[in-house]
Amino acid sequence: MTKQQKRFIAGAICPRCAQLDKLFVYRIDDKNFRECVNCDFLEEQQFASIQHEPTTRVTRDTGVNEEQAVRLITPPKN
Repeated sequence: MTKQQKRFIAGAICPRCAQLDKLFVYRIDDKNFRECVNCDFLEEQQFASIQHEPTTRVTRDTGVNEEQAVRLITPPKN
């Protein structure tokens, strides 16, 4: 059983006691948990796995990596 260090979540409100800044998260093996230090709230976090990375303007292939010829233009002298 591998347990990570507990970390507080800044600005989080406990769903049970409604206290601010009382929740912390930690991981045991492959499971993520959040817990409140003020009440007995404990919840296992269920994260949906992403099947593929969503296409964005950063990740889509735009052919930017291909070599392109550049023509330099000299400005006219007045």
